[in-house]
Amino acid sequence: MASHIAQIVRRLQRAYGPHPWRRHGKPLDGLIGTVLSQHTSDTNSDAAFEKLRRAFPTWRACMNARPAEVECAIRCGGLSRQKTRSIQAILRFLQADRGRLSLDFLRRWPMRRAREYLLALPGVGPKTAACVLLFNLHKPALPVDTHVHRLARRLGLIPDDTSAEDAHDLLESACPKKLVYPFHVLLIQHGRQVCHARRPRCGECVLADICPSRETTNAE
Repeated sequence: MASHIAQIVRRLQRAYGPHPWRRHGKPLDGLIGTVLSQHTSDTNSDAAFEKLRRAFPTWRACMNARPAEVECAIRCGGLSRQKTRSIQAILRFLQADRGRLSLDFLRRWPMRRAREYLLALPGVGPKTAACVLLFNLHKPALPVDTHVHRLARRLGLIPDDTSAEDAHDLLESACPKKLVYPFHVLLIQHGRQVCHARRPRCGECVLADICPSRETTNAE
């Protein structure tokens, strides 16, 4: 499967350009931003993160704030009450466990140990942990969002009945480490622009000739 994934990445890079692996800020910022991104658009989650940082310049201030104040700051991102509980619980866990509000120490840890720590944080699941590992800690974890899950099934990389949670392990173990970042980013871009959940544009797809689902998806 590694060679098949490499072929997919090459074709998508020709279509969309290269995506070099880069860090996206501090890991705690990334974790909070990923929590805010759940069940909303990038535009809304980015706005919620900016408003949260304007309202609370430090994570300590956010941790100690009244929940209603945090909810007000992030309301534009949706599910503000649930996300406030998660954010403040994460911050309190870190303060109690490490004595400081930072995840920078995870940079020194091997990926497996860092993932286990992230999954032990309140409300953090496999996708959120993988996002922090990949984008903020520069470790080859493979997040599986709805686009990656859909395209991986259509391309025959995982069985159709594979859950998103199980897909994390299957795809991450099959994908060459140096391709994890571009594979993840390019599949999302391709899913948004061409391989839609409904009415995928197979006639415009650079992967159509190697996609076993081409005929069935055209029939959706």
